[in-house]
Amino acid sequence: MGSTPYTTGAAEGSQGGNASVGELLGEVTRDLSTLMRQEVALAKAEATESAKQAGKGAGMFAGAGVAGHFVLLFLSIALWWGLGDLFDSLTWSAVVVAVLWGIVAAVLALRGKKEMAQAKGLPRTQETAQKIPNALKGHEEKNA
Repeated sequence: MGSTPYTTGAAEGSQGGNASVGELLGEVTRDLSTLMRQEVALAKAEATESAKQAGKGAGMFAGAGVAGHFVLLFLSIALWWGLGDLFDSLTWSAVVVAVLWGIVAAVLALRGKKEMAQAKGLPRTQETAQKIPNALKGHEEKNA
């Protein structure tokens, strides 16, 4: 805060006391408004920087996912060729690799289904919210 052209009521005497208090309150209000604007601008700048860093991190995770996918792809191809030498048939080795990936997909799907079944908080909350009007009226809902 810089120096102000306003003087205090004590310096002006009792005549200008009300005007000085009003001017001081106006100045304090302006200073608080400026401070709040500066704080909001600082918060926006910090949020923008944080969002940029989070975006970079998300991009790195996406790149890691793509790289991981290629690792699995090439390991699967290597397994296919290795089993092809063992079975003397690339066709049957491809079937074996496909069946292995099918088993992995089925296990993951069943685990995902189980997790989703446990995460049904919203429908339960909706059911409970629908019972509230009856509870307020004094009616009990019977369980089936």
